[in-house]
Amino acid sequence: MSEGAAKRLADIKSEIARVEKDYMRKTGPVTLIAVSKTFDAPEIRPVLEAGQRVFGENKVQEARGKWPELKADYPGVELHLIGPLQSNKSKEAVETFDVIHSVDREKIARTLKVEMDKQGKNPKLFIQVNTGEEPQKAGIMPKDADAFIALCRDELGLSIEGLMCIPPVDEAPGMHFALLEKIARRNGLSQLSMGMSADFPIAVQHGATHVRVGSAIFGERDYS
Repeated sequence: MSEGAAKRLADIKSEIARVEKDYMRKTGPVTLIAVSKTFDAPEIRPVLEAGQRVFGENKVQEARGKWPELKADYPGVELHLIGPLQSNKSKEAVETFDVIHSVDREKIARTLKVEMDKQGKNPKLFIQVNTGEEPQKAGIMPKDADAFIALCRDELGLSIEGLMCIPPVDEAPGMHFALLEKIARRNGLSQLSMGMSADFPIAVQHGATHVRVGSAIFGERDYS
């Protein structure tokens, strides 16, 4: 397991570097987020040993259960919340994460603002856009994105780093990455969290600054 995960991590980094070079990116290097959701500490440690320090989790409670010890053992870890956030978990999310990718509605934005002020912490924030307008998926609708970004920045005073999306599984991801980049550009946002194990090279081509790769590093997940 350990050698396999480290080798896969190296392969992903090499592929990202190749695409960056091929497309002559001028926006700086891509941040690889190793998505460790559903994997326990023994499975994560080999990836930490290989030098990876940026990780993504979907659930607040799962992260709080396994990362305090890992962060104590491996200084410099940056933890990203990439899954949907419930407003009643805002306190724990601000305590636990360095970056939150799933700000997607006014209630969440307001509760995060309250907790950030209360705790004196400022995790970096991304707004999730539902580029496919899928009813079962989290994210602000594209037509509402400009107004929501303005609300977060102007009314609430939140510092928004960028945008995040998860394209529909049955559609070409490139069109969704291009839409996200367009919304970000017209709002003066430079950070784009997009691309996962199956499509991260396409995301890098479209300007991703952060790619979220899990199974291609850790192996297939067991959800049973």
